[in-house]
Amino acid sequence: MKELMSCMKKYRTEAVLAPLFKLCEACMELLVPLVVAMIVDVGIAAGDVSYIVGRCLILVAFGVAGLAFALTAQFFAAKAAVGTSALLRQRLFDKLQSLSYTQIDDLGTATMITRMTSDVNQVQSGVNMTLRLLLRSPIVVFGATVMAFVVDWAAALVFVAVTPLLAAAVVGIMRATVPMYKKVQGKMDGVYLATHENLAGVRVIRAFCKEEDEKREFARRNAELRREQKLAGGIAALTNPITYALVSVASIALVWVGGYRVDTGVLLQGDVIALYSYLSIILVELVKFANLIFTASKAISCEKRIEAVLAKEGEPSVLAPERESAETGADAPAFAFEDVTFAYHGGGAPALHNITFSARRGETVGILGGTGSGKTTLISLLPRYYPASRGTVRLAGQDVNRIPAEELRARVAVVPQKAVLFKGTIRSNLLWGRGDASDEELLQAARIAQAEDVIAAKGGLDAEIAQEGKNLSGGQRQRLTIARALVRRPEVLILDDSSSALDYATDARLRKALSALDATVIVVSQRIASVRHADKIVVLDDGGMAGIGSHEELLASCEVYREIAASQEKEGTL
Repeated sequence: MKELMSCMKKYRTEAVLAPLFKLCEACMELLVPLVVAMIVDVGIAAGDVSYIVGRCLILVAFGVAGLAFALTAQFFAAKAAVGTSALLRQRLFDKLQSLSYTQIDDLGTATMITRMTSDVNQVQSGVNMTLRLLLRSPIVVFGATVMAFVVDWAAALVFVAVTPLLAAAVVGIMRATVPMYKKVQGKMDGVYLATHENLAGVRVIRAFCKEEDEKREFARRNAELRREQKLAGGIAALTNPITYALVSVASIALVWVGGYRVDTGVLLQGDVIALYSYLSIILVELVKFANLIFTASKAISCEKRIEAVLAKEGEPSVLAPERESAETGADAPAFAFEDVTFAYHGGGAPALHNITFSARRGETVGILGGTGSGKTTLISLLPRYYPASRGTVRLAGQDVNRIPAEELRARVAVVPQKAVLFKGTIRSNLLWGRGDASDEELLQAARIAQAEDVIAAKGGLDAEIAQEGKNLSGGQRQRLTIARALVRRPEVLILDDSSSALDYATDARLRKALSALDATVIVVSQRIASVRHADKIVVLDDGGMAGIGSHEELLASCEVYREIAASQEKEGTL
């Protein structure tokens, strides 16, 4: 609850005023039965119309005052709840932005979306209801019992007997349902995951005619969620019948005792009405309190899930102290891998092992290998998306674990396999590369990336880009993402199979333009045609280096390279 309390500090005034105004409303409610008793015992008994009208006006005043107090309390409670949840959601989003790739992989996208939406909403509801009822309900129950003793001690013993039974019933149901609501939230993660996967992969699903399979899978997950919700809701639903049954028994006892006391002249008829009203008030407040407990229990469960994410350390800016290279400064390679091994968290065997090679500044390096050979994993280590498990990755002689993350990723630009653009304009997307870039710099980067015609066809830099760039073709998206990376003016530019959607002529022009850059370029591809002109080519096979050299050298010395070349020559793609 530490994070929640921290977020509520800004709304301390509202958090205090909301329950105080609710207590004022409760006082109005507790006085009403006494005024009704006076109307019955004095006004109606004596036939005094003016007395009845006067007391009715008092009831109206109590009602208006109670309404004003209730609305004010609700305003402050809502302001505190909405404000607190907004701060909590912002902290959660900020934390998600700071997590490492490994932590994001472990959490999963669906889980993070659930935390940001459903869990935060549950916490908001819990805070709102707690501020309104946590003090009000117990005080009203206690106050109604005290007022019953004020009216008649003997009849009030019924309250003393039934109140603990009602409280026991509420607590028992609460203890049974709280663990169930935790399961419900877990099942909800599964439903969010299925929804996210379907929306993200809708084209693939339709291409393979898997709509019916996905409907069945979603129905299964939804049925599991419904089953858990029905079980928890069914037990929670016992609250009303059990409490009403107890109160009905208490009402019979109260009427019997009250009737006897009226016959003996100890009580008046209005007093019995007041006692019954107080018993009804206790029932209503206990039901409200039970609902508060259920809502608060779900909110606490969700808050713990949120706090588990907020408690994560996130990715540190610097991972390790500097370990100097033999070469530093101008003589140092642009980048170097020194006996690097890497294994994904929980992934079992290493995805890369014993990788050693380097590149000088201005060189173009090709990374070639089959599917699953570790190409993307390898280039993810240079900007330190994942830290090497063993060995050292260096940038210009510096251990990348020692370089602050922001500086490192400003010096190394990565164009990923999937071209990701954001809703906005071409200009706003290109400015992700460098926020202070001029229009001329943006257009220069577009020319190098062969994207100038894309910008012209769309109507200029202010042309709209749809969500995920869906109003562009695959090749257009790839060229714009390359341009975005070039705007950064990086020391090292990594193209992770990011020209796969380009035709051969455009790809050739792109390679020629990149070769003139004052930057080291890494081209990751499965096509030899994309890397054959590189200064050196690193061939990966099952996570290890199968060879390194130029195209001609590898044809002569690397069997894996020759096999790839032969297969692509046969297919006419070399």
